[in-house]
Amino acid sequence: MADVQSPWPRVTLVLGGARSGKSSYAERLVDGTLLGDAPRPAMLIATADPADSARHGDAEMAERIAAHRARRGAHWATIEEPIDLATTLRHVAADARPILVDCLTLWLSNLLLRDRDVDAAIDALAVALSEIQVDVALVANEVGLGIVPDNALARRFRDDAGRLNMRLARQAARVVLMVAGVPVPVKGALPA
Repeated sequence: MADVQSPWPRVTLVLGGARSGKSSYAERLVDGTLLGDAPRPAMLIATADPADSARHGDAEMAERIAAHRARRGAHWATIEEPIDLATTLRHVAADARPILVDCLTLWLSNLLLRDRDVDAAIDALAVALSEIQVDVALVANEVGLGIVPDNALARRFRDDAGRLNMRLARQAARVVLMVAGVPVPVKGALPA
């Protein structure tokens, strides 16, 4: 639970482009090592589906998942949930460990590819975030800074990602934009 000693507000949104340092920054924020503290027990809700990657022969995604796992230490517990993020968040929050959700952009992609109601899922996530009482960091890609996609599904994805990020940025006490590995405060102060 967030308290006076917590170096960060209860909900932090970490945005950035591909390979901008979002995940490693959020991991260090959640486990306490960002400020040089000893690692504390932390929980990761991973939205990637390793079984799905294996089924589709996506070796590159499997390597990314393995690299993320190797970077985190034994103080991390991981739950993989590609779809029902709100329910999982509520369940995991009962453990009272700080939580990292990585990543919302992949979660959105999972919803779209399974033809789920994106607006309802975002609403459910926002409600869950308002109900739980533990520190949470959310990682998402900022995809709206590039070219206009050339097909309807890609444009829908870009638009839905923008709406998701705006909704959660309004709700978060802190928003950080990662640029070339450097955290840039967008909303709220960076931990000192």
